[in-house]
Amino acid sequence: MKKFSKLSSVLALSAAVCVGSATAAESLTVVSWGGAYTKSQRMAYSDPFTAKTGIEIIDEDKSGNGLAGLRAQAEAGNVTWDIVDILEGDAILACDEGIAQELDYEKDLNPGADGTPVMEDFVEGSLSGCYVPTIVYATLFSYNDTAFPGEKPKTIADVFNIEKFPGKRALEKKPDANLEWALAADGVPYDEVYDVLSTPEGVERAFAKLDTIKDSVIWWDAGAQPPQLLADGEVAIASAYNGRIFNAQVVEKQPFTIIWDGQMYELDGYIVPKGAPNKKAAMDYLRFATDTQRLADQTKYISYGPARQSSAPLVSTHAETGVEMAPHMPTTPVNFKTPIKKDAEFWADNGDELRQRFNAWLVQ
Repeated sequence: MKKFSKLSSVLALSAAVCVGSATAAESLTVVSWGGAYTKSQRMAYSDPFTAKTGIEIIDEDKSGNGLAGLRAQAEAGNVTWDIVDILEGDAILACDEGIAQELDYEKDLNPGADGTPVMEDFVEGSLSGCYVPTIVYATLFSYNDTAFPGEKPKTIADVFNIEKFPGKRALEKKPDANLEWALAADGVPYDEVYDVLSTPEGVERAFAKLDTIKDSVIWWDAGAQPPQLLADGEVAIASAYNGRIFNAQVVEKQPFTIIWDGQMYELDGYIVPKGAPNKKAAMDYLRFATDTQRLADQTKYISYGPARQSSAPLVSTHAETGVEMAPHMPTTPVNFKTPIKKDAEFWADNGDELRQRFNAWLVQ
């Protein structure tokens, strides 16, 4: 009887520990961008993680204001997010401000499935202390084929040539990418864009070039807008995220063509907020979601390139349509001949000033 009582006590204690652990991490709040992108993460990362651990993933589509939200939570001493999907520049700021968890990459992440060490497997220079990139994506231009029955635009210079390629343009309502493209269209070599933009004269030159198309621009501020503007014929050419155009082309059968020239490619990925309420489970999710197979799996649902080299050979076909995904990746060699790498540190250092200047220019 005493043995039974002792065993019962042990079992009860074990059950209590298990219940306590489950209560501590019954769910994780993962902040992302919404739409097709959050769906791709859920299919590739979150649902398999839940199946493996029993931990529910709660999606909050607030990455558009992720850094501001994280700052506010940190200032209030009430961090409610466990994982935040964020752009590289904002991640650098979050790390510098001490509101993102610093990482020991070789310890906190899995090596490549082919044995490649973590620090050699991810995009060079992308593991900046607190950040784990998951995708390489591009903001680029696309046009509606019906807008140009004759010669088609092929370059950034063509996008800015309203006379030769008439029609409205859709541009995102921020200076990022637009200033770089303006300089590229004005003849600055793509690999010298930031050298020029780092000078007062370069900034003036970029805004002067934007002036030449300003009257023909419709400004957008949500990723779903450019494909809709193209489909409705409201614009002839639009800047857009490559994943949105892929969905319109392949799933919705829209007559769109991508201009890969001058694609502005950048990294998107995860940080764990300092003070995350479920830190251990968040770190488990981070390790799981950023492994070789998971990053390759995401390409089944959206056309963004995986940020690990070991994932590239595992890229296969689109889950819904069966099309081969490699030709639609920004990093596929034929698409990657003349890219512009967004300089995250440049925008972290100069973004506030340039955005103020851009907003003032908009209302002039």
